[in-house]
Amino acid sequence: MKKLVLAAAGGLAALSLATAAFAQGPTEKVRKLNLYSWPQAALPQSYQAAQLIAQQWRQLGLDVEVKPLQRQQQTQLIWFSRDKWDVTMWRMVGRPERSDPDEFLYSLYHSSYAEKGYNFIGYLNPEYDKLAEKQRTQLDREERRKTAFEMQKIIDRDQPQAFLVHPKYALAFNKAVFKEDTVVNQSGIGIRNIWTFLAIQPLGAQKDLIINSNEVINATNPLYIGGAVDSWVTDLIWDRVMRIGPDGMPKPWAAESVTWFDDKTVDVKMRTGMKWHDGQPVTLDDVIFSFQAPAGDKAPMYKPFVTDIASIEKTGEQTLRFTLKQPNTTFLTATLAKINLIPKHIWEPVLKDLAGKPETAEQLKEVSKIGSGPFKLVRWAPNEEILLERFGDHFQAPKVQRWIMRIVPNAEATLGMLKRGEINFLGMFGGDAEVLIKFAKENPDIAIRSEVDIGFEYVAFNNRRPPFDDAKFRRALSAAIDRRLMVSAAWQDYAIPANSHVSPVLSYWHDPAVDNMKTGLAEAKKILQEAGYRVVGGKLYYPTGKQEKLATE
Repeated sequence: MKKLVLAAAGGLAALSLATAAFAQGPTEKVRKLNLYSWPQAALPQSYQAAQLIAQQWRQLGLDVEVKPLQRQQQTQLIWFSRDKWDVTMWRMVGRPERSDPDEFLYSLYHSSYAEKGYNFIGYLNPEYDKLAEKQRTQLDREERRKTAFEMQKIIDRDQPQAFLVHPKYALAFNKAVFKEDTVVNQSGIGIRNIWTFLAIQPLGAQKDLIINSNEVINATNPLYIGGAVDSWVTDLIWDRVMRIGPDGMPKPWAAESVTWFDDKTVDVKMRTGMKWHDGQPVTLDDVIFSFQAPAGDKAPMYKPFVTDIASIEKTGEQTLRFTLKQPNTTFLTATLAKINLIPKHIWEPVLKDLAGKPETAEQLKEVSKIGSGPFKLVRWAPNEEILLERFGDHFQAPKVQRWIMRIVPNAEATLGMLKRGEINFLGMFGGDAEVLIKFAKENPDIAIRSEVDIGFEYVAFNNRRPPFDDAKFRRALSAAIDRRLMVSAAWQDYAIPANSHVSPVLSYWHDPAVDNMKTGLAEAKKILQEAGYRVVGGKLYYPTGKQEKLATE
């Protein structure tokens, strides 16, 4: 009986300690978190990173489950639902027009794009908004750079998302099929770019460029900014007024010339004789329509790039004048080199039909194959391949006859196809880079080129939903992530650590001061403790007074 009393007393003492712990700090346990990722077969680096991150977060007392989703499912849940998820793996890929940092500086975090645009994480900060707007109007490059540095410091402070790495992509091609010196490297992009696809010269009977992807195409839609693979295709089918050259600078493309008249006026002279793939001429009305279409609410991804346009008017048979609402130093890169030219006779009825409906043009997978670009779409077999043919009437027609992309999820299978000639251009490799290097040594016809990307891989926090509405909680979770482990274990050393939305590749705009974020589990636990979070029984609880109001999605 005495032993029983002592046991009971011990139990009461333990209960009192637990009760005291609750009274002093935690009131509600943080719910289970689902960390969404791509499947391992599709993006093994990202999947491996998610597993490592989940392990580190569990050591903070969190219950975390990694949930892989196919790309279309993930896009539907994360991009279109917005308020029904907590945390996901995500990435922003390098695109030529991102050689100017505006798209990342402005569109990713400006509050006006939280509902439908790029700010899908729902980060709202008036201080940041003002700087994002300011940098667009700063014609003095050095002053704009100072503003860009301020913006990076704010994002470093608030950690609306946890940056992981800037990937270093290793790509390859068969130099027995293509003349080696006709492959073009683009800074921050690599050799998989439009300049390569236009200039690459076949050496023999094989006239097709056959490229792989381990991702499926989500849509072929010039009013939707899809993932990396979608953009490979849209870049080739639809022209733009300007394009970003291999040197990272905007150059006239569908335009013959582009001239600043003053700091709010741009004169454009379009090329003559351009045709759509259906044979109809490209007109000034088509060009004007292409910039007006995203200004409404039916192409929200492209809306940020046209908001500064006050008017567009014809000034001659082939000339236009763009008048801006305010000076915009990014206009050539972020607008003229960004907006796809689309045929009015096809897209005007589509947008009229969407008027008054909740759907946007982004949700249309394939409206029309018709563009005016150097390649035309012939066939798209989802999950298998897409086939483009050379458009001979283009002003810069490619040297290859066809551009064929085959969907090959498995990295080992990709190398087998490259060896057998079933593909001759490695546009994406999801496996270990060392395996690719070894493969190239054993197969001397294969040439490898690598480049650090403008884009970045990251963990996106839904800032709308507790506990991710708490900047200290976000910072703690970000601090818990070992970026060196991400680089070595997930990306096999083919990446560099990231803590900014401006890549070190853009050295003039990147603030090196944000590269030194203090990390580690001890630092993460310290941040949580100072913010009032407590661990009880190995589980993380909210600060006193904060209740869990949401269920795991």
